[in-house]
Amino acid sequence: MKQQRRLRDFGHVVGRLEPGPHNAITDVAGILVGQTTVLDENTGVYSGVTAIVPTALTADQARAVPAGLHVGNGYGKFVGATQVMELGELETPILLTSTLSTFGVADSLLSWLIDRSREPIVSVNPVVGEVNNGWLSTGDPRPVTAEHVYAALDGASDGPVAMGNVGGGTGACALGFKAGIGTASRRVSLRDREATVGVLVQANMGGDLRLLGRTITPESLGLRRAGLSDERGSCVVVVALDVPCSALQLSRIATRGVFALGRAGASYSHGSGDYGLAFSAEPSDAPRTLSPVELDAVFAAVLDSVEEAVVDALLAARTVRAANGREAVALPHGVLRV
Repeated sequence: MKQQRRLRDFGHVVGRLEPGPHNAITDVAGILVGQTTVLDENTGVYSGVTAIVPTALTADQARAVPAGLHVGNGYGKFVGATQVMELGELETPILLTSTLSTFGVADSLLSWLIDRSREPIVSVNPVVGEVNNGWLSTGDPRPVTAEHVYAALDGASDGPVAMGNVGGGTGACALGFKAGIGTASRRVSLRDREATVGVLVQANMGGDLRLLGRTITPESLGLRRAGLSDERGSCVVVVALDVPCSALQLSRIATRGVFALGRAGASYSHGSGDYGLAFSAEPSDAPRTLSPVELDAVFAAVLDSVEEAVVDALLAARTVRAANGREAVALPHGVLRV
């Protein structure tokens, strides 16, 4: 993987907590990430799929893991949302893609699960989130195929995670700049052990970037703003942790993932679907109830990780100049050299 510049490379950090070894969602044991980028500049296709795969869901004796969902603004197409909220469980890997590919991707995920299952599947709840990348990706609105989905799932691995113009973030724009996939992690001290919180953000929202105590807009840098003028977009935040929490506590943790977008400058506009999904990496018959002090520490980890992940998505992104004349400019790294 090509080395990508991150906020910490410029001497800046968010918060006081330390990250894991990769500063990524894969620092949570049992979490794999795979991505397929679907790119055709000649026809104006900038899309793809990102897969977040808890290994507990793909083991021979697979069991659902505890999960919670928060809907900040429901202007989106989040497949599987109601069952996650109702049962507090995640049954499948989480896939992130572009708007009209959502339903084909969900069907492909179902096919992948059926192919792998040793027993007949009569019911399963595929979970797929999306962002509207239609401002930049003006070609085939449903370019993601089953082959792309299988490649992301089968190629999922631990270790560093590619960011920016990759997978489900290929056509994403955020805060007026080219954006995409971002990730980060934090270590948290609980009363009897250390825990890891990891996030992955599909950053694609309106607003103005807040960074290092400043508001930075494309216009202030003499650049053209990327994205729709009416701020339709959507943003999905996925939080993983290695503590088997209850669904209620996980839904509260997911809420902080959506709150954290505001730190970076998200506008939470009418046309933006803003979703937070949090889950424990392992199933448990006895979920742990975090104390108020422990919950506060996890909340801080989520807030800091999401803010840093959004900034890293912007830093990792590459400028796109589409054939139709639209331009999504990456955040110039010079704004961090202060």
